[in-house]
Amino acid sequence: MPAIDIIAFLDSFSISTTMALALVALIGYVFGQRTRGLSKPNMDAEQARRELRRAEKVARELEKIAETVRKNLANHHSSITQFRERISDLSDVKSEEAWRDLCKEAEGMLQPTLRLATEISCAYDQIRQQSTQLMAFTEVRIDPLTGLNNRRGLDDSLEYMIAMLNRYDREFSMVIFDIDHFKRINDDRGHLFGDRTLKLVSRLLDETARETDIVARFGGEEFVILMPHTNLEGACIFGERCREHVEQEASITVSGGVAVAISGDTPQTLLSRVDSALYSAKAAGRNVVFRHDGVEIEPAQVETAAVTMS
Repeated sequence: MPAIDIIAFLDSFSISTTMALALVALIGYVFGQRTRGLSKPNMDAEQARRELRRAEKVARELEKIAETVRKNLANHHSSITQFRERISDLSDVKSEEAWRDLCKEAEGMLQPTLRLATEISCAYDQIRQQSTQLMAFTEVRIDPLTGLNNRRGLDDSLEYMIAMLNRYDREFSMVIFDIDHFKRINDDRGHLFGDRTLKLVSRLLDETARETDIVARFGGEEFVILMPHTNLEGACIFGERCREHVEQEASITVSGGVAVAISGDTPQTLLSRVDSALYSAKAAGRNVVFRHDGVEIEPAQVETAAVTMS
């Protein structure tokens, strides 16, 4: 059943829109857990707890969006009602001055109306974002080996975040990691050990990421993390944190490439920059993180004072 039909059904029982949206989020999470459980009966308990926290965050965000829209609509509805009553009062008045006053009031209504339309449009985009987060809980967007988002889930999230950057100037960054000498691991230890290595790295990256970050298996031994509201400096610090965490907790290392999305970017141009930074990290000897600032590629050594990563 589509989300809008679910909300309508719940509304028939006099459940508030805020609560209905929260329940939709919960339904999405439960459905995702159920379908995923069919193919992954031994899913890691800590991973399940992290996913539950993310689902709860989606529900909270939907609640906030619904409450904001409800308040704005209620306030505007009151203004519209007063304006309509004013029109009724003047329906029999033929005074030109009275009609001029009414025109001024109409002009005064225009700006709040346009502002409300913008707010509703923004809320719609935010709901789409949370819907994308909910879709990440479904089997079709999950990598069966690691339990992370797969390429399809990554592409959906990346396209949305690019759209929000171009429409609302919402900054975000991307980091790509590649397991060093992974072919050697497969050749020397076997593919089963290689699979265990992929699952270990995915868990370490996922537990380092924030609830709002999108962690995905890009393909093979590569992983991508999308970081909303994060500038290049913050992304570099995060990339180094992930690299160090893998080095400390596993018997392997990873190399990374970081870039921040800029106005006019497409998914392909952003991916090209982080891939170039990753290539430089590999060429520099591996187990390092490089960044692409849009012009130059250099090691990810940054000042912490300018960090924006909330």
